[in-house]
Amino acid sequence: MKAEPLTCGDYVTATFARDFVAEGFDYDTVERIHSGDLDEWTFALAQSGLFTNRVVAHARQAWQDDPRSLLDSLLADADEMTVKRYDVVWQALTRTAQFGTSGVAAEYA
Repeated sequence: MKAEPLTCGDYVTATFARDFVAEGFDYDTVERIHSGDLDEWTFALAQSGLFTNRVVAHARQAWQDDPRSLLDSLLADADEMTVKRYDVVWQALTRTAQFGTSGVAAEYA
């Protein structure tokens, strides 16, 4: 029986999801992820010592291609209300980016 390879999301969920959810809602983090500021997460994955440079590079590329995948991985073990709260903020940030307005997403924080 062949096991499916782990995805970048699996790595992040296993490494960071529990702490991410336990720390409570963090608007600044979701805003940084949405904007593509991935350095914090790339560094944390690399510094964990659990992953090769290749896996870290693959994770970063996957997040650059789809930043929402990082947030989804961090929320994999979150309760439904926490996921919904982050989703509302993500949608507001997307609208803000699309329409070039400022301050729209802050009302959801």
